[in-house]
Amino acid sequence: MAPSIRLSPAGRSLFDEPLAIAVQGLGPRQQVTLRTSLRDETGELFQASAHYQAGDDGELDLARSPALPGGSFSGLEPMGLLWALQPQKPFWRLVKRDVQSPFLLQLEVFEGHGERPGRLLAQAQHERAFLRDGVRRVPVREGRIRATLFLPSGEDTFPGIIDIHGLGGGLFEPRASLLANHGFATLALAYYQFEDLPQEPKELHLEYFEEAVNYMLQHKQVKGPGVGLLGFSKGAEVSLAMAAFLKNILAVASLNAPVAATCIPFSYKDKIIPTVTLHEHKAKATNSKFLDYSDVIDDPFQAPGNQSRIPLEKGEAQFLFMVGQDDRVVKSEYYATEVCKLLQAQGKENFQILSYPGTGHCIDPPFFPLYHIGSHPVFHKRAVLGGELRAYSKAQVHAWSQIQAFFKKYL
Repeated sequence: MAPSIRLSPAGRSLFDEPLAIAVQGLGPRQQVTLRTSLRDETGELFQASAHYQAGDDGELDLARSPALPGGSFSGLEPMGLLWALQPQKPFWRLVKRDVQSPFLLQLEVFEGHGERPGRLLAQAQHERAFLRDGVRRVPVREGRIRATLFLPSGEDTFPGIIDIHGLGGGLFEPRASLLANHGFATLALAYYQFEDLPQEPKELHLEYFEEAVNYMLQHKQVKGPGVGLLGFSKGAEVSLAMAAFLKNILAVASLNAPVAATCIPFSYKDKIIPTVTLHEHKAKATNSKFLDYSDVIDDPFQAPGNQSRIPLEKGEAQFLFMVGQDDRVVKSEYYATEVCKLLQAQGKENFQILSYPGTGHCIDPPFFPLYHIGSHPVFHKRAVLGGELRAYSKAQVHAWSQIQAFFKKYL
C-alpha cells in the first residue's frame, strides 16, 4: 500500500479550526519529514517542517506521535505544522485580504530526516477557509461608514460586534469573518486610509464610531440592546474610548491596548483627548540589532493631571483585557493592571485581565504564524514586536475561545 495523507476535515476547514493530520502506509518505524507550505495573495511562501517516526504498524498520527528534534518544532504538537509556518521572505506577515477565497495548504511527506528532502512519498492539498457556508459578506457604505458586515447563516438575530484593527489604516476582514462563523454579526470597521476616509486624520472623531454603533443596532439581524467591541492595539484604544464616551457598548475585548490616546487624538462633541508623548530616543537596540520600542510611550499613570489617559471609569461596559507579557510595542500588561486598579478603587468590578506569557504585540486568531519582528506601527522601522513560537500558539487558541465566551456571556 502506497503511503497517503489522511486529513480531517478532509478537503476544507476553517482557518481557526484544528486539522487532524495522519499518514498511513509507511514502513514499520519509518523515519519521515512532513512539510507544509502555503502562499499568500502576493505569492510569498510560508513553510514549516517536522521530523517523525511511524509506529510499528506504519501509521503516523500527529495527535499521538511527537515530532523529533530537528524541524520547525518538536514534541507532541498536532497543529505544529500550521502554527509553525514561517515566511521565506524575512519579516513578512501573513495577511488575508480577500476572505472569500481560502488559503491553499500543501502537505508533503518525504523519506528520512536529512538536511535536504528525501524522496517524496505522499502529498495532499487542503483549503483553509475564512467563511463557513452560508455566512454572508455585506459591504457597508452607509452615511460615513466604510465597513464590511459578516452575518451568520439564517434569519435569526445575532449578538453584534464591531471589530476595529490597529494602526496602518485600511479595511481588515479576517478576524471579523472568522467570528461570524461562530454566530456573531460582526462589522469590520475601517477608520482611515480607506476609500474616501481621511488618509492621515488629525483627530479621530468618536461620532464616526457612534454612527457604526447605531448602524449595528438598527440592523434587523443584530440583537440589542447594545453591541460588543473587539479591538487590537490602536483599535483596542479606540474601543476603550468608545466605551468611555458612547452609549450602548456592553462589552469590550481589548488586545494589547494603550489606555491613552497615541499618535492620533480623539474628539467627541466638545471634548478632546490629546495624545501621549512618544520619546523615540528611548528605543533600545537588542542583540539581534532590531529596536525595542517598549519604553517610548510616556506613562499616562505617572504624569499628574494627564489628559491623554482614556477615562474608562466613565464606561459601563464589561472589559476583557488580553495582554502579551512580551509585548514590545505597548506595555500592555502594565497598562491593563493600572487601569483595573483605578476601576477597583472606584468600587467597579466590570473587568478581567488575561495575561499571556511568551506572547508579543500581535494576538491573532489561531494558527496565524507568529509575527515577532516587523515594521513598528508608528516609527516604521524594523522592530521587535515580541513573542515566542510555542507559547504564542497556545495563547492564540486560548484567547480566541475566551473572546467568544466573553461576548456570549455579555451580549
